[in-house]
Amino acid sequence: MRLDYALYVLAALILIVTVVPFVAPIGVETTEARSVWVVSSVVLGLLSIGLGYSQRPKTEAQACQPAVSMPQTTMKAPKEEKTEAPMEKPGMKEAPAVATPTATTVDLTQVKGIGEKRAMQLKALGINSVDELATASAKNIAKKLKVSPKIVKKWIDSAKEIVK
Repeated sequence: MRLDYALYVLAALILIVTVVPFVAPIGVETTEARSVWVVSSVVLGLLSIGLGYSQRPKTEAQACQPAVSMPQTTMKAPKEEKTEAPMEKPGMKEAPAVATPTATTVDLTQVKGIGEKRAMQLKALGINSVDELATASAKNIAKKLKVSPKIVKKWIDSAKEIVK
């Protein structure tokens, strides 16, 4: 049995025990003792409900969201050992490669309406670039993220503008 269900059952039992002094006043003769009994059992019942609610399993959408916003790090591939060194002429150096920003290097957060959390949720769905977002289905994304298809359509239109 899940812990949250067990706590809900405990809360129900405690709250049922709350009515005992009114139905059968066994061992509770004074009104002061009766009010202490009622207040303490109601507090314990509400505490059990609160604990049960906090122990419920997370939904899929909540599981995609990070608990703490941390900077993203990239994983580096392990270095491969070179078996053969390429032949180079003395004095010749390679020109450094200049990275030009393309749609695939643009972060998903550059799309209008997508923040860090939403970008992480999209990456969890397998959409890692603006190109992939521009070609994705609005209905599928909306269904998986539980948002309006109109909003996702705006994201896709914005992504298409960035890709151009």
